Amino acid sequence: MTRTAPPPLIGISTYLEPSAHWGDWHLPAALLPAGYHRLVQRAGARAVLLPPDGGPGAAADTVARLDAVVTAGGPDVDPACYGARRAPETGLAHPERDAWELALTREALTQGVPLLGICRGMQILNVACGGTLVQHLPRTHAHRGAPGIFSTHPVEPVPGTLLAQVLPGPVDVPTYHHQAVDRLGEGLVAGAYATEDGTVEAVELPGAAAFALAVQWHPEAGEDLRLMRALVAGAEAGRRVREGAHGSGEVRCGSAAP
Repeated sequence: MTRTAPPPLIGISTYLEPSAHWGDWHLPAALLPAGYHRLVQRAGARAVLLPPDGGPGAAADTVARLDAVVTAGGPDVDPACYGARRAPETGLAHPERDAWELALTREALTQGVPLLGICRGMQILNVACGGTLVQHLPRTHAHRGAPGIFSTHPVEPVPGTLLAQVLPGPVDVPTYHHQAVDRLGEGLVAGAYATEDGTVEAVELPGAAAFALAVQWHPEAGEDLRLMRALVAGAEAGRRVREGAHGSGEVRCGSAAP
């Protein structure tokens, strides 16, 4: 009797908030908007949430058990992570989350586990590879509407990139951010630009051992499954390779594939 392989297991990083409210409770909580896990499930995979963990080897152990990693949107990355002074518009620091997501990202690249960064997750990938961020876009209204409301704008994929294979033409995307990529990290290339003002809207790592892509927008807030389905396909392919060869390729930011 042939045994069907289980769906890929995809880990999604979470917020870590000092207080959240449900029922009678106001307590510290690791949480995530439901759109993320629902997007993973709709694309045919299983979702598991990854709250910050500062234990020794936690990121390496966690990534080793996953078929893919998603770094989610959220608060501003601390400018100290990329050697910059804090601008007045930059939000409060979240050091536990910054450290955790930087570690998850680097481990995914090192272990050859597929990676998709979303909004803040794209900025984390850029910082993990030594890049910097614009702390406040001069025309924020083009990328962020009223508080708590996603706006929409068109992006143009760059021909020949991985993103262009997944999204072959211009697309309107749900967006909510006021920071963006400034100097690209080592080895990263831009995969898309905002049509209106040229803001980098996607980055990827050519030559990586696995799918390594991040977007500045929020696919979990829309109906387009193509990005997540591409990650799931990469997770399935990577699992077949690991199960068949029991080997691993190691590609760090800026290095070539083996």
